[in-house]
Amino acid sequence: MTLNNPFATSFGTVTDKDFFIIEVLNKEGLRGYGESVAFSSPWYTEETIETNIHMIVDFLIPLLHKHQLTHPDDITSLFSTIRGNNMAKSSIESALWDLYTKEKDLPLYKIIGGEKRHIDVGISLGIEKNTNVLLQRIEDYLSQGYRRVKLKVKRDHDISVLEDVRKHFPTIPLMVDANSAYTLDDLEHLKQFDEFNLMMREQPLAHDDIIDHAELQANITTPICLDESIHSLADVRQAIRLGSCEIINIKPGRVGGISEAKRIHDYCLDKRIHVWCGGMLEAGVGRAHNIALATLAGFTLPGDIAGSSHYWENDIIYPEVVVKDGQIEVSDEPGIGHQINEEQMEKFTVLKREFYF
Repeated sequence: MTLNNPFATSFGTVTDKDFFIIEVLNKEGLRGYGESVAFSSPWYTEETIETNIHMIVDFLIPLLHKHQLTHPDDITSLFSTIRGNNMAKSSIESALWDLYTKEKDLPLYKIIGGEKRHIDVGISLGIEKNTNVLLQRIEDYLSQGYRRVKLKVKRDHDISVLEDVRKHFPTIPLMVDANSAYTLDDLEHLKQFDEFNLMMREQPLAHDDIIDHAELQANITTPICLDESIHSLADVRQAIRLGSCEIINIKPGRVGGISEAKRIHDYCLDKRIHVWCGGMLEAGVGRAHNIALATLAGFTLPGDIAGSSHYWENDIIYPEVVVKDGQIEVSDEPGIGHQINEEQMEKFTVLKREFYF
């Protein structure tokens, strides 16, 4: 699928996104849907679309053949014999969650303990070469009610941009995401960010680091939010114990699925650590799963769950996800609350594979 707006980060620019959709069909004809959030190249994590397919076909599906599942939570334990590959695991687990909740004739958000009928959402904007274009885009999204703006930054494209944005929008809720663009050698430079009254700085240092982030957090006043460093509840426990962050970005695909995401949420809620739901340029299926997760009580900050039209000319679900006054209304329909737009799905499909149990 081709993005409406190319999305630039410190790693590069995404214009087209490859997906695969997992469809699970039971004997009664009910269907559950999950979505891979991996990219075509390993810029965000080591996983890619191709490695996901390899893991699912050659390892994860064979495991499903050998075991009888009674609940989607069983997936975490079943797949634990396979190291890493959380995005591959999550794509299957999320489809099983959708099917399970449809069998119960209940919305996914209620089954996992969600409470909110509306979730607050923010907008994530990629790096723009022209600051005037960026300022206009911010104005446009604020007029649509988005409740927080996130800017992608990198070395030599940060302080001057923030100065311009704060000059025009001195009080808006604002955060930055570096996608690991800095090191501790940049400490004096990074201290300058404290001048801009930011909600948080997301993943300023290495993608696999927790220790250096603790040193950085001790030397700045702006809260650090960890993203790429967090793959499990164990990572969260270590980060909180070390003081590496004050906020956690929870992405189901990055941590292996909804079950682990919920465990992280519950732990952070107990430790009074703010969490929010990040985005991976999802199509409608993945977005619907994120919406359900964000209804949990601990998700106190606006997430990167923009409306379908922000990303796609035509999404693969109906009704499409719509933002109104900075919020998304949560569907009470069974499962993820959205149906597959078969015409659009067929239009974008390049390959199908079927497996029988």
